[in-house]
Amino acid sequence: MLKSEGYKTYQNSKVMTASPAELTLMLYDGAIKFANIALSAIENNDIEKAHNNIRKADAIIEELQCTLNHKYPVADDFDKVYSYLRDRLMWANIKKDKDILNECLEHMHTMRDTWVQVMKNNKAGGTVVA
Repeated sequence: MLKSEGYKTYQNSKVMTASPAELTLMLYDGAIKFANIALSAIENNDIEKAHNNIRKADAIIEELQCTLNHKYPVADDFDKVYSYLRDRLMWANIKKDKDILNECLEHMHTMRDTWVQVMKNNKAGGTVVA
């Protein structure tokens, strides 16, 4: 029990001290984590666990979508991708379809990897715009 409390404190500290770019990365990681858990649950025919974790992944994508800064034109592109992902997650959840969920995971990984590159470029003197 004590070990669990220490981990929670560490995680809370990690979030509270993270930059906006690092928080975005954490959100991508969380969406990927929950989609992977849902995929495993579908494979194990655990419908409730699959449903709950797809909903968690969707909530994270919704949060990313809601926090877009539309003063930058690229935000409109992200908005379309997030809308598409949310639609596909809904269908993956309705059908408990591994193929649709794998498609979503592929997109999430691509977006996460792109975000990591944006963060690296930002450290080298660029600007994060989304």
